[in-house]
Amino acid sequence: MNGSQQRAALQRQIWQIANDVRGAVDGWDFKQYVLGTLFYRFISENFAQYIEAGDQSIDYASLQDSVITSEIKDDAIKTKGYFIYPSQLFSKIANEANTNESLNTDLANIFTAIEASASGYPSEPDIKGLFADFDTTSNRLGNTVTDKNTRLAAVLKGVAGLNFGEFSLGDFNGNQIDLFGDAYEFLISNYAANAGKSGGEFFTPQHVSKLIAMLAMHKQTRVNKIYDPACGSGSLLLQSKKHFDAHIIEEGFFGQEINHTTYNLARMNMFLHNINYDKFNIRLGNTLIDPALSDETPFDAIVSNPPYSVKWKGSDDPTLINDDRFAPAGVLAPKSKADFAFVLHALSYLSSKGRAAIVCFPGIFYRGGAEQKIRKYLVDNNFVETVISLAPNLFFGTTIAVNILLLSKHKTDTNTQFIDASGEDYFKKETNTNVLTDQHIEAIMQAFDTKANIDHFAQSVALDKIADNDYNLSVSSYVEPEDTREKVDIVKLNAELKTTVARIDKLRSEIDSIVTEIEGEEVEA
Repeated sequence: MNGSQQRAALQRQIWQIANDVRGAVDGWDFKQYVLGTLFYRFISENFAQYIEAGDQSIDYASLQDSVITSEIKDDAIKTKGYFIYPSQLFSKIANEANTNESLNTDLANIFTAIEASASGYPSEPDIKGLFADFDTTSNRLGNTVTDKNTRLAAVLKGVAGLNFGEFSLGDFNGNQIDLFGDAYEFLISNYAANAGKSGGEFFTPQHVSKLIAMLAMHKQTRVNKIYDPACGSGSLLLQSKKHFDAHIIEEGFFGQEINHTTYNLARMNMFLHNINYDKFNIRLGNTLIDPALSDETPFDAIVSNPPYSVKWKGSDDPTLINDDRFAPAGVLAPKSKADFAFVLHALSYLSSKGRAAIVCFPGIFYRGGAEQKIRKYLVDNNFVETVISLAPNLFFGTTIAVNILLLSKHKTDTNTQFIDASGEDYFKKETNTNVLTDQHIEAIMQAFDTKANIDHFAQSVALDKIADNDYNLSVSSYVEPEDTREKVDIVKLNAELKTTVARIDKLRSEIDSIVTEIEGEEVEA
């Protein structure tokens, strides 16, 4: 089964699960149960495979909990970061789900036990609270225990039925699709109307994530670590793993996320991609006001799709202007638009050899005031490598044609490159949103790599020209769009007009003669 077939099968099966609980659970809440159950199945199968270690004579699920020694448990937690007893495995619970009258409380106890298994170990902060959004006792599942169990059983059975032939959740590398990412993207797209009610959950589509990761990692043979200051569900971080196996990300994946639900999803996503607890560090909190990873800087690769034009403290907090991240620019981002606060934060955490690729709202590239002063600081200090204008309607829930800002501290000249990839040649129209195909991404990457000037597509512009233009960084100010209007040959048109006029004059003369003749006949009569 190829990737497209796997993806279509996954979507059909998820939609069937949705039909089984339709009307009982709000779409956005349903998303949490499906993703949480996928995660529960994955870590169960992955953990069982670890214990069995390829020994065909061992079937971990069939063992009694009592045979597990404290040494086995201790070693497993030190390696995997958590422990799951045979009786707690997804397969055991799913098989008995329809007849288990205490299913909801059994699940709650299992999730609590899995998280508690990491207590006192280095993995504790990475495991704690992972199942917080999978509330099996919530009235959202139904008012009675029977209702709750019926719907939980439907979700468990549905996820248990996900089958892609040779594909195994526990063996993620054998899969042709990003199961968790595809499931999340499908659920997001189908419940987009409710997305705004979710408390700030944002998702970067995989095709856009791929481009951003490729830009940030371009020509880096190895990086110390990769970082996303507003990491959401972790999709941007994970694209670097998916598309850059040849690269060595030596110390792992780092991110911070303000929304508790997506913070949990990001940590789940790391495990689902076989990134062990000691190779990622995802923190909960407000990156701008309470950065949690300053001790991990600098980063050789930074990727980010921060929320557009959100409010922040800004000048209301007089200490922020002295913050090492914002002080060099001499001004804070406006309180009503934190976009450049995220940009300056990323720049501050970027290594001297690294690159940051940040999705930005287009208005920050031409507005005046504090944002203009920050652009001046970035350009004058030669940090802006490229600005890329993308097509509209690439993201769920917004039709905005966003930009990607590329920051670098190792430029070899003082030019800034502008790429206009907003035209119809650089996206594919689909039912709900536009998409970037591999061909579109390749065209953008080729222009980014060569820095060649290409009419109507890419231009490298000198610093003094940008300064003369009031530090405007809008792509449209430097890349002239192609004139698609039909070209008119004036000489040829004039000749045709003369011929037409002559024909009209001749017709008029003939008509006048006919009218005169008719009038003469009437007089004679």
